[in-house]
Amino acid sequence: MSGIPHDHYEPKTGIEKWLHARLPVVGLVYDTLFIPTPKNLNWWWIWGIVLAFCLAMQIVTGIVLVMHYTPHVDYAFASVEHIMRDVNGGHMLRYLHANGASLFFFAVYIHIFRGLFYGSYKAPREVTWIIGMIIYLLMMATGFMGYVLPWGQMSFWGATVITGLFGAIPLIGEPIQTWLLGGPAVDNATLNRFFSLHYLLPFVIAGLVIVHIWAFHSTGNNNPTGVDVRKGSKAEAEKDTLPFWPYFVIKDLFALGVVLIVFFAIVGFMPNYLGHPDNYIEANPLATPAHIVPEWYFLPFYAILRAFTADVWIVMFANFITGGIVTAKFFGVLAMFGAIAVMALVPWLDTSSVRSGRYRPMFKWWYALLLIDFVVLMWCGAMPAEPPYSTISLIGSAYWFAYFLVILPLLGVIEKPKTPPATIEEDFEAHYGKGHPAE
Repeated sequence: MSGIPHDHYEPKTGIEKWLHARLPVVGLVYDTLFIPTPKNLNWWWIWGIVLAFCLAMQIVTGIVLVMHYTPHVDYAFASVEHIMRDVNGGHMLRYLHANGASLFFFAVYIHIFRGLFYGSYKAPREVTWIIGMIIYLLMMATGFMGYVLPWGQMSFWGATVITGLFGAIPLIGEPIQTWLLGGPAVDNATLNRFFSLHYLLPFVIAGLVIVHIWAFHSTGNNNPTGVDVRKGSKAEAEKDTLPFWPYFVIKDLFALGVVLIVFFAIVGFMPNYLGHPDNYIEANPLATPAHIVPEWYFLPFYAILRAFTADVWIVMFANFITGGIVTAKFFGVLAMFGAIAVMALVPWLDTSSVRSGRYRPMFKWWYALLLIDFVVLMWCGAMPAEPPYSTISLIGSAYWFAYFLVILPLLGVIEKPKTPPATIEEDFEAHYGKGHPAE
């Protein structure tokens, strides 16, 4: 894998040779564990194992929760209370699952922004990046559907608002909305559909994660310098790499342990901190909450969705040239999904010849603004849709699109990047000195 010269598994005993000839699973595990990995990977590369742990935890806790949950509008809320009060360890299972979703998204956002800074999307890793973005979209769909299942006030009205967005799409919007809802409004058919898909999609995500890992093992891992591992000979490759086991496995497990200490502290002492109190009120179609707020990990894109109101000039222009087809609501939907689409297209929008942001002085400033912009949009998404929050959301949305569609392409032309090190070995020795124990 990855085209880096290294030792491959060689069966020694008769049983090993027999198994390897028929099912080379031991060889696959060996090549995965001992794959040459760039020796200069820093702590930003530990979030992959956190994401793998989160996916496994969500699937396991979800399967157990399903054993006690009833997907019916008359019993869903009560069944969640039954899990919390009557099932042995049920409250802990539910809190692990609910807060596990937050850890999952927290880790994936760090994973994405690390990739954006270090250029992990650049050739030859475009397919790896696209698969990652598909996983992210499926995570969002799974998280949204899971939020509906407790059938509290935020569950019901969140489903009403988000599914209503599809109705804004011209011609095909209403049929899609009706199919999603299973009828004219959010009701029992909706809950059953969301329950079914919420149970199914994690297994689809797990399959795509395997493809994602396969993809970056095929191209080789990126690293903080963006410089590729030398592949001229095994001796040359060994100067740039270390085997994944034990060096990076132990490092990742240590980091996972630290993250889990914080995670279990939140689950144990403040499990409802990231939730909304209205979701502990059973869904009531006749009582609309004063302020409908999705989970925190949807807030940046929720802010973008609400930013483009009918009085924004670009919305008025789009409405005029399309003869009223593109309404403010439809424009908001396009902007929300477009904000994710531009991230997916970044391999072709970034025109710089240098992969890593470490050697791009101008890029660092614009990237820092993007991080601030993301946090500001998250804050605006939690606020009411009124001034000054609507104005700040609009400015934040404008910068988000400007960064990907204007700034990144221009930086590749006008920026004068620093010269990256010639090899990973050179970068490693510059940071840790020659003769470091890892060598």
